Formats: sequence, C-alpha cells, structure tokens
Amino acid sequence: MGRDNQPKHRQSARVLMRRAAVRAPYERILIVCEGEKTEPNYFNDIRRECRLSTANVQVLQCVTGTQPLQVVEYAEQLFRFGDLAKDVPAKAFDRVFAVFDRDDHDTYHNALAKADVLDNRIKNDLNSAIPFRAIASVPCFELWLLLHFEDVTAPIHRNDVYRRLKTHIPDYTKGERGHWEITRGYLDAAIARAQARIRMTTAYDGTEPYTAVHELVSLLTHLKDVR
Repeated sequence: MGRDNQPKHRQSARVLMRRAAVRAPYERILIVCEGEKTEPNYFNDIRRECRLSTANVQVLQCVTGTQPLQVVEYAEQLFRFGDLAKDVPAKAFDRVFAVFDRDDHDTYHNALAKADVLDNRIKNDLNSAIPFRAIASVPCFELWLLLHFEDVTAPIHRNDVYRRLKTHIPDYTKGERGHWEITRGYLDAAIARAQARIRMTTAYDGTEPYTAVHELVSLLTHLKDVR
C-alpha cells in the first residue's frame, strides 16, 4: 500500500468521518491514566465487557510523565488539540477524566487544582462545557481494588495496600489484565466503602485513604443509559 501523502487537514477530516461513522449514541469519554498498564487495562476491560465503542470511550496512558500535573495537562492537551497518531480528534468528548495516585508526587495538589479550574470551563465540538474530573486515589489505585474485599479507614502506605491485596488476590501483579473480572463480583461493596471514605475526607487531604475510581466505574458501567 502506498504512503498516505495527503495534507494533514485532509487526513484529519478522514479520521473524523471514520470515527463519526461508528460513534454510538451515548456520551464520549476520554480517560487519561498515570499508569502504563494497570489502570488502562482495568478500564479497557470494563469497556469491552460493556461493549462500549472505542469511538466513544478512549483510554490512554499519559506519555509526558507520571506526575499528576502532567496527567492533567496531557488530558487537557489531548482534548483541545487531539492526536491523529492515536486517532484522537480534537474536542470530540463530553467528559474528560485524569486518573492518578497520591503516592509521593510533588504535583498532586497542583493537579487537583488544575482539574478544578478546567471543570466545566472548556467546550467541546458541540459547544458544550464539559466536566473535567480528577480521579485520584490515596495512596494508590490498588486501594480501589482492595476496597472490594475489605474496608480501609486509616492512612496506609502503598506497600501495605499491595500486601493486603495479595491476601485476596494471591497472584496479583501490576500491569496485568483481568483485575476487573476478578473484582467485579464485589463491586457494590467497593462502591459503598469508597463512598463512605468520601463522606469522611477529600482528595485534597492527601493522607487519609481515598479514591474516586468508583465514580468513573459507575459511569462506564451505566454509560449506555446516559443520554
């Protein structure tokens, strides 16, 4: 096959036309994750099980770094300008989520503040202001997985989260697929525990166990009901 030497604006038009042809009649979601595999694999497993179109739900790793502020800024960049190489058209989303951990990151609070500034302040291709949400976990994403099996009410180091998670999933390995399948039977309990934590603390505290992952999971699993 010959090389595509068409001007970039024509290539862009072709991408938009192709994606529009397969886009389903529910909200378009952009998810940008700090993690390289664990979080993208988890959300993509949900997307596949719920049969959500890749034209509607795109899950990407932040390629500019792992600092929370870099995740938020990259999500904003992808939304505003798109990325033809990743088949991401500009402004073609109804919601944007930046998924990152507290851990020991220096820019954690800056990332939360930046997401708050962007929330409902930028418009998509339909001229609608979009929700721009930080999906933070304290100390890490694995807290969300642990909440499927037990409650966590006191500050905990990520290493202890991994240790306790392995008592429930002995062969747990970061980056592998299948974590959604293993935990989904306990989803209601995890959501209840995450909601209880949110009533006790906020992402801004940054020390008490906290996760907002349940908000994104609930949206994805009911996305076809959202109009």
